[in-house]
Amino acid sequence: MATRIFYLDDSGTVDTGFIVYGWLEIDIVYWSRALRCWLDFRKKLYRDTGIPADFEIHSTKFINGRDRPSTDAGWNRSKENRRVVAQQALAQLAYMPSARAGAVYRCTDKKGAAYGEERAAVYTATLHYLDRQLAGAGDHGIIVMDGDGSDLSYQREHRKLKLATRHIVEDPWFAASDTNQPVQVADLLAYTAYQATLKHAGKKFMWDWWVRHLPAADVPLHL
Repeated sequence: MATRIFYLDDSGTVDTGFIVYGWLEIDIVYWSRALRCWLDFRKKLYRDTGIPADFEIHSTKFINGRDRPSTDAGWNRSKENRRVVAQQALAQLAYMPSARAGAVYRCTDKKGAAYGEERAAVYTATLHYLDRQLAGAGDHGIIVMDGDGSDLSYQREHRKLKLATRHIVEDPWFAASDTNQPVQVADLLAYTAYQATLKHAGKKFMWDWWVRHLPAADVPLHL
């Protein structure tokens, strides 16, 4: 029996109708080794590109050319540089002990508040999906999400799980993405899954990133 941590983040917009949740899954026994592997990658990235190890790589800003991640102004002006780094980051997961990537998505035509309600419904479906997967393996899991915990709807959904049979333990734990590296990885996974399923013409360069750099991961699951 194992305990697994799921670092989870969302992507998608009301304009496209897509709702995506992506996650980085790590066996808690290997947590320190997996994190060390990622931190070593960030140190090397700093040596190679001038991007400080504590700089938050926020996918939509980073890949689309916003912010100034590197200390090298010339490096920052190249979108191709950023795309290379994002792909290197995805590929790094293969070297992190026990690390797995996963994602789910749904497309809706709902707008406004109804879109927000649909997003909440997709989270609920994701929660139940992960709980079933853990139950099937005889494992337990903890969900860590970007945020401050002020949205109590997530807590309510966790508490609806039957205590006697649930395998997701506790309420979701929250961590700010700017200070938590695995949550930043989850953000990259969610955004990569979003572009893999949306297939926006302007992001064609990302369409195959999921299958190319995460060959061991299932393709994003439609809920």
